[in-house]
Amino acid sequence: MQQDILINWSPQETRVAIVESGAVQELHVERTLERGLVGNVYLGKVARVLPGMQSAFIDIGLERAAFLHVADLHSAQPEGARHQQPPKPIEKQVFEGQPLLVQVIKDPIGTKGARLSTQISIAGRLLVFLPQDDHVGVSQKIPSDQRESLRQRLIGLVGTPATGGGGGFILRTNGEDASDTELAEDIAYLRKTWARIREAAARLPAGSLLHQDLSLLQRVLRDLVTEETQTIRIDSREQFALLQAFGREFMPQAAERLQLYKGERPIFDLFNVDEEIAKALGRRVELKSGGYLIVDQTEALTTVDVNTGGFVGARNFDDTIFRTNLEAAHAIARQLRLRNLGGIIIVDFIDMQREDHRDQVLAEFRKQLGRDRVKTMAGGFSQLGLVEMTRKRTRESLAHMLCEPCPHCQGAGQLQTARSVAYNILREILREARQFNPREYRIVASPKVVELFLDEESQYLAGLSDFIGKPISLQSESAMGQEQYDIVLL
Repeated sequence: MQQDILINWSPQETRVAIVESGAVQELHVERTLERGLVGNVYLGKVARVLPGMQSAFIDIGLERAAFLHVADLHSAQPEGARHQQPPKPIEKQVFEGQPLLVQVIKDPIGTKGARLSTQISIAGRLLVFLPQDDHVGVSQKIPSDQRESLRQRLIGLVGTPATGGGGGFILRTNGEDASDTELAEDIAYLRKTWARIREAAARLPAGSLLHQDLSLLQRVLRDLVTEETQTIRIDSREQFALLQAFGREFMPQAAERLQLYKGERPIFDLFNVDEEIAKALGRRVELKSGGYLIVDQTEALTTVDVNTGGFVGARNFDDTIFRTNLEAAHAIARQLRLRNLGGIIIVDFIDMQREDHRDQVLAEFRKQLGRDRVKTMAGGFSQLGLVEMTRKRTRESLAHMLCEPCPHCQGAGQLQTARSVAYNILREILREARQFNPREYRIVASPKVVELFLDEESQYLAGLSDFIGKPISLQSESAMGQEQYDIVLL
């Protein structure tokens, strides 16, 4: 299937859209201010050693000195011996003024500086490279019965120092199904990256940044380009030149597909990408047939409900349901990619009476999920007619990245009615009248609640005032949400 990648770049934000057959399938967003330092490699300089805390402050060119604990110092001992013997005191391993190759493992928070390690690791698409070790391993998340065979394959590809290889590698979960060619390309990329870091460390002064974790632009070439990718279009001349240089050195085949977009219309207008982003942030997804999906994302799982809506075009009701579910199978697979929904997902297709219809819908759904670059697994229909599936979490969902909880409903998605809030206020005044004896009660609430007290609920408010023997005044506060209120004792 033909695929195009569109890149919209601005100094504050990079946005990437993957388009297949004219429809947007994936969106990736990275904001400059939100890019952390984790993964960056610096040539630091020991500013101060603190034996009492078994730590040291390292100057890496940032506003605040970074923090290095003795437990994060790389040891040249074999892996088994490291756990048997306690580490040497930090004052016997580093000294003030010493240049030190370090990597950020935790971003600065508040007044605390970044946390560092001298154990360097470089992440690739399929592998993690540990240049100071010779251990070859496999992610614990890969099933145990597959690990040893994958490890032996990787050992054969990595080689030994005698054959020009060496260094430690760990196979990541998304490398489980990778071919030998893909793994070899990742090994070559990681070794070339390490060679550049070492060359920069020998040339640059202490406090220099030697390696930065790849930006979204660079990850496009490393992670997102496939054999189906026809073009990679970017709308910034400066970033096009930088990406072209990066691609020629590390991913020459991907770099050949790079194009500078020179059109007058914004690049995302070519396929209505901004409109698709707005739709992907909503609960309701319209289907062409007149049916629709309702997508609800919760803490534990995501639910997708399929509804027929106004679709009545088929010959009979069973056929209507079948066609709606088939269309929904396409739309759901696309929405999972577009919204980057991960974890447990429950799909409630419309109930189908015929078993062959259920089988066809499930087969089509699995076929569409198979086009997803993220690992998915879908079960069959449960006794309740639900399809349970999982999709690997790789990054934050689009909604979590672009949105925040509503300040009024705190993310609940609904508010108590003005009348419910008014009755809560009346009950609270009655409770307080039993404990306190103020001169007057003043209700400070949203305009809608105050208006209700002045109109429909004025009789109950007056009755409560007579019952407790105290006047009750009202104050409208437009800045308050509908559920917010204060009862002031005067």
